[in-house]
Amino acid sequence: MAEEELQMEEGGKKGKMMIIIIVAAVLIIGGAAAFFLLGGDDEPAVEGEEVVAEQAEGEAQSSGAKVGSALYVAMPRPFVFNVPGAGRDRLVQIKVQLMVRGTDNEETAKMHIPMIEGTLLKVFSTANADDLVTEAGKVALRDQAVRDVQTALQDITGNQVVEQVLFTGFVMQ
Repeated sequence: MAEEELQMEEGGKKGKMMIIIIVAAVLIIGGAAAFFLLGGDDEPAVEGEEVVAEQAEGEAQSSGAKVGSALYVAMPRPFVFNVPGAGRDRLVQIKVQLMVRGTDNEETAKMHIPMIEGTLLKVFSTANADDLVTEAGKVALRDQAVRDVQTALQDITGNQVVEQVLFTGFVMQ
């Protein structure tokens, strides 16, 4: 009787040990397969990116545009203003950031923030609540803001400085 219990215990230990070995083997094989499948050679992608970057730089230089990294200048405060609508007037709050290229343009934009804020307030005050409800109205307002800010900075600095006006927050009540 004691021998039977001893054999059962040894059989149980062997069974548990086999399960542990099988699970470990599956994990090792799965990890190796994932490494080989997901870890490929990244050099062709990098070379392709370099070619695309060189082409973009060549096109930008041929068109006279300044090449530089995109930097974002945040306006210090959100713009809060009333806009008239057909049914009722609405209160709008817009948070704005300016996208510029290169550190020189970033410094120029920071230096002229009061003038940029005034220009943006002038553009925003011409808005209509019925237009701002639609996506097309928001895009039109943003495009008008870009044009007016670029014109104002062109008059002062001789450069357009700002590439895009981005609405990072838009609330209408």
